[in-house]
Amino acid sequence: MPTKQSLMTSTLTILLLSMILANIGGNMYGQLLPLYVRELGADLIQVGIFFTLAMVAPLLFQILGGWLSDSIGRVQAMAIGSLAGLTGYLVFVVAPSWSWLLLAIMGLSMASSFVGPSFQALVAEQSREETRGRVFSITQGVFMIVGVVGAPLGGFLADRLGFRWMFAVAAALYALATVIRVFMARRIRRQEEAAQKTPRPAPSFANLKTSLKTLIALIIGGGIITWIFLCDGVSDVTFSLVGNLFPIYMNDIIGISKTELGVLNGMASVVTMALIVVGGWISDKAGERVGIVAGNLLIAGALFTMLNVRSFAGLIPAWILLGMGQALAGPAYNALISKAVPNHLRGTAFGFFSTSLGVISLPAPYIGTWMWQHFGPRVPFYVPLVTMLAMLPVIWFKFKLPKSDKNAQPALPDHDTLEKAPKAV
Repeated sequence: MPTKQSLMTSTLTILLLSMILANIGGNMYGQLLPLYVRELGADLIQVGIFFTLAMVAPLLFQILGGWLSDSIGRVQAMAIGSLAGLTGYLVFVVAPSWSWLLLAIMGLSMASSFVGPSFQALVAEQSREETRGRVFSITQGVFMIVGVVGAPLGGFLADRLGFRWMFAVAAALYALATVIRVFMARRIRRQEEAAQKTPRPAPSFANLKTSLKTLIALIIGGGIITWIFLCDGVSDVTFSLVGNLFPIYMNDIIGISKTELGVLNGMASVVTMALIVVGGWISDKAGERVGIVAGNLLIAGALFTMLNVRSFAGLIPAWILLGMGQALAGPAYNALISKAVPNHLRGTAFGFFSTSLGVISLPAPYIGTWMWQHFGPRVPFYVPLVTMLAMLPVIWFKFKLPKSDKNAQPALPDHDTLEKAPKAV
């Protein structure tokens, strides 16, 4: 009798542990960074300018990170990015003014550009197509521990000890993750040498140029990649209007504390963890678009609820809906893209998507703060809500893989996901 194949490999399990350690730190500060920028002397308009400038940094590294992941190996790229990320955390600890935080963002942007696509591509490479939705759901579900632990811990440390101590704790956790990734990169390299595998070809500009030409042809070809690109672009731009205004809205308008904000984010993560395997199962059995549409409806409900309550208790249902939406949409979206892009282009494709969309959404944070000041704090948040609902018919009718492609194409990752949550580093 054949033995049942495990969904998770040992390499994937160890690197998932490093992702958890690293991203506990990311979730500690993710929702609080606008408040730290303001504590270091920035006014509301300067907060918008800061996050607009901060969006430039990922554009410098995303294509490079994805391409190197395809060229030198997934884990090797993760190790290189981690060293840059650790430098960024140390700058957060010692920054004397808000402008210095741009240097920290540059280091963490390099880390997310190298680590995020590499890990997601690794998940796809070490999973079978018929169970890929469930493998993505398991890795994302376990990964949600970072929200359960990181967000409340970050809020608690920031309230009790201040932001600098919070970043010091995050830096220590990230340092441990970096050690694991460097160790795994060296181990995999020794295994490849022992197996006498053919060395990887050295990265070259010609190879990058060929990969980008192939991707551009897919994007303008009018197929599913075109529609994913368009819908993700609209979502990226509209959520960039308000992504960094959420904590300020919670703190200034509704009046909840940093600790309460951390508790809400932790609550959403618990809900996502509880339901994400169901989301992966729905993706595998009913089709990816079912999970994406249902998840987006729930996230839209969460946003609408948030804009129409005035207390911490009233926000609880909103964050529960948010957690449910992420559980359904996340694995389905990852699995869909993983089947739409050729294997050898996974990392490059992720970097290209993120960079091109980032250029489009570059002025969005500043526009969001301008709308807040001229039309009121709630107005910017209705833009992503309305556009999300308007895109649902497009997703339902266009996010369908032809049967021949579905059985032949392999893997690629999601992007901000949590994009519209903190990026994996």
